[in-house]
Amino acid sequence: MINKIVIANRGEIALRILRACKELGIHTVAVHSDADRDLKHVRLADESVCIGPAPSAESYLNVPALISAAEVTSAEAIHPGYGFLSENADFAERVENSGFIFIGPRPETIRQMGDKITAIEAMKAAGVPCVPGSDGPLDHDNERTLRLAQRIGYPVIIKAAGGGGGRGMRVVYSEATLLSAIALTKAEAKNAFGNDTLYMEKFLENPRHIEFQVLADTHGNAIHLGERDCSMQRRHQKVVEEAPAPGIDAETRARMGEVCAAACRRIGYRGAGTFEFLYENGEFYFIEMNTRVQVEHPVTEMITGVDIVREQIRIASGLPLAYRQEDIGIDGHAIECRINAEDPDNFMPCPGTLKSVHFAGGPGIRIDSHIYSGYKVPPHYDSMIGKLIAHGDTRESALARMRTALGEMVIDGIKTNIPLQQDILRDSTFAEGGMNIHYLEKKLGL
Repeated sequence: MINKIVIANRGEIALRILRACKELGIHTVAVHSDADRDLKHVRLADESVCIGPAPSAESYLNVPALISAAEVTSAEAIHPGYGFLSENADFAERVENSGFIFIGPRPETIRQMGDKITAIEAMKAAGVPCVPGSDGPLDHDNERTLRLAQRIGYPVIIKAAGGGGGRGMRVVYSEATLLSAIALTKAEAKNAFGNDTLYMEKFLENPRHIEFQVLADTHGNAIHLGERDCSMQRRHQKVVEEAPAPGIDAETRARMGEVCAAACRRIGYRGAGTFEFLYENGEFYFIEMNTRVQVEHPVTEMITGVDIVREQIRIASGLPLAYRQEDIGIDGHAIECRINAEDPDNFMPCPGTLKSVHFAGGPGIRIDSHIYSGYKVPPHYDSMIGKLIAHGDTRESALARMRTALGEMVIDGIKTNIPLQQDILRDSTFAEGGMNIHYLEKKLGL
């Protein structure tokens, strides 16, 4: 087992990693910016290292500083969490070339899955269903591009090969605007990602967002932990997630889960990963693979009993998976609400000092959060300050517990999106389940 880990992140995921390390008897090193000296995991870690000023580019994205933190503390491994450098193949490569263990997939796998074109090619070769598309990058042949769009059928979506998080994409409904849309997206992609390679896919108009969690070790073993429904989104950002997905039967779950696990075995995947699909009219279409732990991993943990972060660390230590596929069952239902420091009406970030914090409790309730009374939410980072998870024997039970828990939450001193989450939980269509990815934006009038 790894003896000491640098936690190369902040906030709730850094605290989540620290707790897993403590359970495994692993020493921890918390890196932090000047603005994050008072984070809970920094106070609880065995050692801490300041890696720079508040801006992410000078701290959490500062690769030399992170490598140095591992060197001066004699750590063995670096856990990137999610966001920041977690899916940066160059960072993973630097970590491994410096003699440390990167707790995640191999650099070449991250690079392959980070490029949407090569990822789709790999998934097609592995038998994973994909959205009909250009089967490769768009070139400068406009006539060929127009023919491709006709073959695929409008509407189509233009996507940046290096994009993610909802950026670098544009929907086109007619041939008249296709070429100008491609030119705009190409310029945006070059500016945002340093890569203007584009590809084209059929645009599914009313899909759901369904994703499958996988774990794979270095001994050729791979399993899936079922699926999550992440369709409640605003501007491609998830707001509420749940597992299992309403309306997905056990036979479909087993079939699609094995497709994903088999793909992991084929590409030699290592660690935790997530296959993201659009689901429409009973069909799954692969869109991307996230090569890291997901924000919404707790809902899967609640229904399977598998500690995904612990498994990440065990896999990185060279140990085989602690579970076989037949060990994995689905117990009840779990829902997660992301709690953000933002105005619930206009979604503007709301940094500031928390006067008082009271977390919800009771059967089936889990809180993943780093905040506490007196904590100052900085303006420099993502606005998410915690996750509230409710588990019940049934979806209805989980919904009821979540409504109660949201009502018990007290975060005083700043505005949060708790009122929005309460509105979603009261929504009759959400209570029925199976909404598409556009439902929340239409509800909010966006």
